[in-house]
Amino acid sequence: MFYQRTILKELIRQLNQPEIIVLTGMRRVGKTTLLQMVFEKIEDSNKVFLDLSNPINQRIFEETNYDNIWANLKTFGITKDRKSFVFLDEIQDMPEIVNVVKYLYDHYRAKFYLTGSSSFYLKNLFPESLSGRKAIFELFPLDFEEFLIFKNIKKDFNLEFKLKDKNKNLVEFERIKKFYDEYMEFGGFPQVVLEEDFNRKKMWLDDIFKSYFEKDVRSLADFKEINLFRDLILLLLKRVGSKLEISKLSSEIGVSRETIYSYLYFLKGTYFIFLLSPFTKNIDREVSSTKKVYICDNGFIGHFGHVDEGSLFENSVYHNLKKYGEVRYYQRYKGAEIDFILMGTGDPIAIETKINPNIVDLRYLERACKNIGISNYYIVTKNFSADQGFIPATDI
Repeated sequence: MFYQRTILKELIRQLNQPEIIVLTGMRRVGKTTLLQMVFEKIEDSNKVFLDLSNPINQRIFEETNYDNIWANLKTFGITKDRKSFVFLDEIQDMPEIVNVVKYLYDHYRAKFYLTGSSSFYLKNLFPESLSGRKAIFELFPLDFEEFLIFKNIKKDFNLEFKLKDKNKNLVEFERIKKFYDEYMEFGGFPQVVLEEDFNRKKMWLDDIFKSYFEKDVRSLADFKEINLFRDLILLLLKRVGSKLEISKLSSEIGVSRETIYSYLYFLKGTYFIFLLSPFTKNIDREVSSTKKVYICDNGFIGHFGHVDEGSLFENSVYHNLKKYGEVRYYQRYKGAEIDFILMGTGDPIAIETKINPNIVDLRYLERACKNIGISNYYIVTKNFSADQGFIPATDI
């Protein structure tokens, strides 16, 4: 059974646009399944879906004269005489395919959909010659709204935060709460979400992490001390939501600061971590360069990191906020701190996360926001609060 992702409608809409569509993201987030759903929506028979991890399919494109590729595609019922739809899965397994795609796009009526497993690789794979020809879409593990879809649970989500606050409902919260508990502990990889047995969920998390390490880290990176890279991952899992202290990480791992930066660059580029920049108005008085780190999926943190409930909760809230736009954090050099500043909703919105909130927390947030000129602020809560200004995480 196929479950619909929120990005699906936009990918279908892109069928009528000229650009090459690239869908990227971490392994096992459902890119292939999503593209198959788009492929099935095409009523025209002049279409083909090819997995480039299969060496036989790679041979189709191994022509010195790219025009001859059409003869190879003819065996799949594809003609060059009218618009064709060519879907290529796992393009990172055939880097030279980029030149082929560019040529066929420039000389024929070919609409391409491509998938690749890492931002790090794709940013180097696609040269400037493809600028203006491609549109890149990113797919992540499920957010909570998608999680409920995969669980066949119906729930309406308000887009505006003031409506999330106004329309919260205790009965609805109690109905959904157990699902958020599961989401917070095991995360949003589709294969893990669909598995009902908790022990098998952990097995799939092991398998997904191993796949990342073997297929992305070992194949894409050129790290001499792969075990030290692994050790950094384990440290970051325990420090989710914290500001990165490069010198301290360097000392603990036993490598140079430059090596730590190269590791972080790779982890960010392969979607394993997300780094938040600070929200600043006065660069001389606020921390302007230190970034906070969040992990790609709560399942990894709970399974490998063994952190407290507050850290797990904060990470899950971050992943449900980022769909609304750019997310930052705020902290003065000494003083007020705000977990998240949401930038993509018009006026900035300040978000603090709390397991068991109280009105004192809201007053503290109000004062911090007043100092930086933010008028919209909420506390996102794990447990329900009927007071104004508190939004249950189940509604984000």
